[in-house]
Amino acid sequence: MSGTAGAGRGAAERPILRVLNGEALSPPPAWMMRQAGRYLPEYRAVRAEAGSFLDLCYNPDFATEVTLQPIRRFGFEASILFSDILVVPHALGQDVRFVEGEGPRLDPLAGRPEFERLIEAGDPRIMRHLSPVFETVGRLRAELPAETTLLGFCGAPWTVASYMIGGRGTPDLAPARALAARDPALLDALIDRLVTVSTEYLVRQFEAGADAVQIFESHAGSLPDVPAGETGDALARWSLAPIARMVAGIRARVPGAKIIVFARGSGLDGHARVAEETGADAVGVDWAVDLKALRARLPASVVTQGNLHPETLIAGGEALDAAVDAIRAATAGTPHIFNLGHGITPQTPIAHVERMLARLRG
Repeated sequence: MSGTAGAGRGAAERPILRVLNGEALSPPPAWMMRQAGRYLPEYRAVRAEAGSFLDLCYNPDFATEVTLQPIRRFGFEASILFSDILVVPHALGQDVRFVEGEGPRLDPLAGRPEFERLIEAGDPRIMRHLSPVFETVGRLRAELPAETTLLGFCGAPWTVASYMIGGRGTPDLAPARALAARDPALLDALIDRLVTVSTEYLVRQFEAGADAVQIFESHAGSLPDVPAGETGDALARWSLAPIARMVAGIRARVPGAKIIVFARGSGLDGHARVAEETGADAVGVDWAVDLKALRARLPASVVTQGNLHPETLIAGGEALDAAVDAIRAATAGTPHIFNLGHGITPQTPIAHVERMLARLRG
């Protein structure tokens, strides 16, 4: 089954789709990574009712409600599906659970025996497991305002693989880096499977009603070394080339698909390479990158997104005003989507989000 990106009533006028098509808007449209989350009391109420975090992700009633909450409160120009990058390894048969106050826990994939127990790519059980996510996407498209862009997402293969191997987020991703040194072919095989499954996963999100998708390479700053004697560099082999295969695979099925790639921690050079090597429509920019310097390296037509430090949003006040103004100045006349340089944190005051948007839009 094929699809067409951005189809549906009002799609052509959705501001974020206009930017993803290369139009520079002033003020730029905005959304926030993790905008449906614990800083909102209404989210915390639904989270308590849902039970486990995965129950929240897989229940279309709850997932639709929490996705809509920040749109009702703030009027963001985009709504991003509420889910988690680890639903993909869960669908592959790996045990995934979320421990309150500690985050995700998986049974570590330490070697070939664990890999061989995963479900093969193409097995219909994988997409059946993920069908509640697609139901949520369809319901969101029906309930969102016509002008609001609906974003789907998944984790990039390296980032997801690092959790699968380590069993959790670990300092410097040491378990995944060690596996890459010990058995690089196994890491290649895991990444290949994740490319195939994640490509299908995003295609299904488009078919369900997503206007665009974001691929989160949250761990681009902790890539393993390329094995001795082998060519290429770590960013290309383990991150950008697999993402490029995903982008090509999605567009083969969904002509014109709009795709944002966020390679956190890859530095100024890495962010520039995202635009050059993946085929992405937009480059998500983390808070550590000099946005003005990045824009100077990119063609004027390349779309950027993000860069505001989440801690600046926590601080608020004049520091927040100045940061918003600086981002607008650095991206003036170029296509940009206003966002944070990483996800909003639970301790962020709601009043500061309101101030940020008032400054941006005023």
